[in-house]
Amino acid sequence: MSTATIDAPVTRTKERIYRKRGSGDFSKPSLGGLIGRYALLLAMLAIVVGPFLWQLSTSLKSADENIYSFPPNLIPQDPTLVNYQKVTDIVPVYTYAWHSLLVSMGTVISNVVLSTFAGYALGCMRFKGKIIAMAILLSTLLLPGEVTVTSNFLTIRMLGLADTLWGVFLPGAVSAMNVLLIATACRMIPQDVLDAATVDGATTWQRIRHIAWPNIRGMVAVVAIFAFIGAWDDFLWPLIVLTDPSKYTLTVGMAYLNGNFAVDPRLIAAGTMIALIPIIVMFSFTQRFFFKGVQEGALKG
Repeated sequence: MSTATIDAPVTRTKERIYRKRGSGDFSKPSLGGLIGRYALLLAMLAIVVGPFLWQLSTSLKSADENIYSFPPNLIPQDPTLVNYQKVTDIVPVYTYAWHSLLVSMGTVISNVVLSTFAGYALGCMRFKGKIIAMAILLSTLLLPGEVTVTSNFLTIRMLGLADTLWGVFLPGAVSAMNVLLIATACRMIPQDVLDAATVDGATTWQRIRHIAWPNIRGMVAVVAIFAFIGAWDDFLWPLIVLTDPSKYTLTVGMAYLNGNFAVDPRLIAAGTMIALIPIIVMFSFTQRFFFKGVQEGALKG
């Protein structure tokens, strides 16, 4: 009789004992653990979603309704869209949104293209100075963005791009973090596959197109989403570069409400919601690509 035949009844006996004790399935928490998980989930939901719901509720409340009541009333007594209409009458929202969209889409395209090429070079290619290039990219992550604002502005002004949307777009055309993310994804590609493609006569573009791209497109989706959100929500840099109100992006234009209509938080809340709606819509349609890219990066890493 083989050893496997002898060990099989013992294994089944151990499994029955573990099931009786309830210690074999860690995916089923106790009642106390389940209550604790849901309590923590509700607390996090209140912290994250609570301010958004309050802003949405405030933007829909009429002028006669008290917005500072306690406990806060999240359901408006007389919902109205007058606040949104007033915002569009005061600020050219659609023009500013178009400017933000142009900058955001340009940032997405440039980050995807440049980060893919640079990430492939750092992750899959061999060349002199590769370690130095990686060290320089990593060192840029140690500095906050505010440190380089002055040098970036002087560069943009010398290029003649001050007070233009090109000046807003150019510093964010490629991010060191995005390059490193793509490089990390590229390093997960087996080097033997790339060497075999090189021996077969594949060019660098063919290796990127047919080998690297299918393996990194999940991470590329993450880079694209982060690039869009970062460019759309950016406030400091457009505020520094742009001086002509007709060229403002949406976030800078909405700051006009906060500076001149602070006595009416309903208008500020309506402007905030207008700036958030495109982000919410975009993420709703691309969330499956985002989570798929994060999951692929976690599995490969």
